[in-house]
Amino acid sequence: MKAVTFTEHGDRDVIEYSEVPDPEVGREDVLVDVKAAALNHLDIWTRRGLPGVDLAMPHVPGSDMAGVVDAVGADITRFEPGDHVALVAGVAGGDGGGEPGGVPRDDPTLAPDFQIIGEHRPGVHAEYAAVPAANLVAVPEHVDWTVAGSSSLVFQTAWRMLIHRAEVHAGERVLVHGASGGVGHAAVQIADYAGCEVYATASSAEKLEYAADCGATHGINYEDVDVAREIHDLTDGRGVDVVVDHVGEATYEDSLKSLRKGGRFVTCGATTGPNPDAALNRIFWNQLEVIGSTMATPEQAEEALELVWDGVFEPRIRATLPMSEAARAHEIIENREGFGKVVVIPDSEF
Repeated sequence: MKAVTFTEHGDRDVIEYSEVPDPEVGREDVLVDVKAAALNHLDIWTRRGLPGVDLAMPHVPGSDMAGVVDAVGADITRFEPGDHVALVAGVAGGDGGGEPGGVPRDDPTLAPDFQIIGEHRPGVHAEYAAVPAANLVAVPEHVDWTVAGSSSLVFQTAWRMLIHRAEVHAGERVLVHGASGGVGHAAVQIADYAGCEVYATASSAEKLEYAADCGATHGINYEDVDVAREIHDLTDGRGVDVVVDHVGEATYEDSLKSLRKGGRFVTCGATTGPNPDAALNRIFWNQLEVIGSTMATPEQAEEALELVWDGVFEPRIRATLPMSEAARAHEIIENREGFGKVVVIPDSEF
């Protein structure tokens, strides 16, 4: 079969679309005929090389996909050939991290051995993918493949951040940085769904129009204005209750300055760098909460995806390309072109 691969870390020129061995299907695995997959910023970092992540080469990237079950392992009764499924990429082989001290046993994201398909393990940007059955959710047959293949990682991530970690509620003010990206545009929709007043940042008027269509009440072009000052003015000096930040160093200072006293800063990533000035004086004086969040539990993922399947949430697609043009797909994300998700489809299906 053919798959997107790289055999060394580097720039986009390391990406190939080449023949690889067919995947082996273990007893607890499902073989999926991939119909659509999507990129995330995680794919960029994995290609460039992540500290502490030692990949077996060649590596197949990809943490989002949907397709048709082609075969199932000997121990699988939950799925059968012909079923429509989508990937939930978080994997924990242990008991959910249930250690002394109160770490929940039902949250695999807290397990010491938590991994992500496509980052720590071979990914799914391929014609076929063999993945554990526990990492698949059923997809109703009416759902378009591009929707099913592009929703999981960003909507589960944003859902956990807002609903389960920051615990937003109706009437709160929420600032979403990078609203044109995958997690950003999902967070705008979820905050709006929760009854919040949403402030969204992006780099152009066109992107802010898309953010408004997703539910943003206020749009802030960070290329033109000081974001923290704009939030101060828009909220009559009060600040927002919650900041959703997956950008990192470039937005961290504005994030803290934009929060009201007692506000919550929730982060799931740091695409512009992981080491900003901590500003501990602002954190303790304003009694801010700094909340980390990664992926979601299977139950939380299904909560979010049911709302996608029902049409309440919608992944916006900025480009759909054949997998042989994966390098161009990476370029679109790296250059911040457009709004929403980038989808790749096996050339045999395109």
